[in-house]
Amino acid sequence: MKRADKKTISVILAAAALLALVPLFVLKDAEFGGSDDAASQVVRSIDKEYEPWFSPVLETMIGGELPGEVESLMFCIQTGIGVGVLAFCLGRLVERKKWENRKNS
Repeated sequence: MKRADKKTISVILAAAALLALVPLFVLKDAEFGGSDDAASQVVRSIDKEYEPWFSPVLETMIGGELPGEVESLMFCIQTGIGVGVLAFCLGRLVERKKWENRKNS
């Protein structure tokens, strides 16, 4: 790997770390809510009598809200599956390019 490439990668990683960490230190008393909470607040501001069309399937099955740990676990599993599919597709594209280069040469 070239030295310039290493510098570029280092700068990008440092920028990503700063992007994630700076808000935590600059905005000490800020509340970082999710998009679901923000959307429900906007809907309530538009229509006070809005009733959701359905309730979540798992919450209906267990008769209450899912614990936060279970929600986090399900989110992590979903993320892992998505990353796996993405990595598989990218791997296939790289291998296809290698096979095409071998076939053409």
